[in-house]
Amino acid sequence: MEGLSQPDNNHPNLLKTMCLACETKINVADLDAFSGHYLEILNHGALALMISIGHRTGLFDALNTSGPCTSEQLAHAAGLNERYVREWMGAMVAGKIVECKGDTFTLSEAPSRLFTNAEGSPNIAYLSQYIGLLGEVETRIVDCFRKGGGVSYSAYPRFHDVMAEDSMQSVVEPLIEHILPLVPGLILALQNGIDVLDVGCGRGRALHLLAATFPASRFTGYDLSETAIAFAVDRADRAELRNLRFETRDLTHFHCEAPEAAYDLVTAFDAIHDQARPDNVLAGIRRSLKPTGIFLMQDIRAASNPADNRDHVLGPLLYTISCMHCMTTSLAQGGMGLGAMWGEGKAIAFLQEAGFQHIDVRVLEHDIQNNYYLAYPGN
Repeated sequence: MEGLSQPDNNHPNLLKTMCLACETKINVADLDAFSGHYLEILNHGALALMISIGHRTGLFDALNTSGPCTSEQLAHAAGLNERYVREWMGAMVAGKIVECKGDTFTLSEAPSRLFTNAEGSPNIAYLSQYIGLLGEVETRIVDCFRKGGGVSYSAYPRFHDVMAEDSMQSVVEPLIEHILPLVPGLILALQNGIDVLDVGCGRGRALHLLAATFPASRFTGYDLSETAIAFAVDRADRAELRNLRFETRDLTHFHCEAPEAAYDLVTAFDAIHDQARPDNVLAGIRRSLKPTGIFLMQDIRAASNPADNRDHVLGPLLYTISCMHCMTTSLAQGGMGLGAMWGEGKAIAFLQEAGFQHIDVRVLEHDIQNNYYLAYPGN
């Protein structure tokens, strides 16, 4: 028809599109829906980075305290550069986290509770830091996809900073009131005096609290990171916690090296799946326990089969953290690369293979991410 250009059947992109439609009979509605979903993924990924920046710079707290303000007023209150604050504010407005009227900005009600330390609500903005932290090692992870191997702990200079914030909310704050009562009589035993080991203690925040709360008991913390242990030792020294000691230790051969029947309680908070040889670590823990002792393990709540994690509320995030940290740091040590999403079934199997005779799996209301395993050595 005159006036209309005819399709160029030799154009490679047109032919590709025609072939796709013929061969796959793709549903246009499904394609549109996924395209929209993908745009959400991109926007949410970008927002995660900006939320991380808002958390690290104190912008959310400053905005919540200041009330309605301009970017200049917020920058002054937070002690930051106005031009960067203004651009950050644009992302917050576009992401429906901050409300804007003219040149005045206000933090929306829900984010004011979830992204600040006001109102006594848990501040969960820290979780967004994982996205930027993992992005720093993306190129190294891509190399591992091609060549195998892993990325060492030294490639994550801020990991223990983020984990310290994470453990404060998931472990330290609920430790005395919610976690310890999972074991009948444990608080009384700690008051009377027992020997406790924490495996993968990180900066030792849980042990600092326990040692201060139960001065009659004796506490030991092991971690592979020299930096984390140095932080833990310094804090314990400044607090004059004489019943607490820390040691930098590689637990790959703990099944052979663990002291026999030395501890009444061994804990591991979100640490076993990271180990190079979790099987050996668990066998060592079993060996280190007294016959009447108990192992309290907090680890990721998930199914061992990925197909059963389709509706997991944190599935994409946890698999990503696993691939780009937990699994790869284990492989970097020549380990098993178990990964964070090893799942309840595999966790129980590992505990049983380590020699634990009775295993009880518990959940706590405050923690949507983890299971709590109570493992007893038996006879």
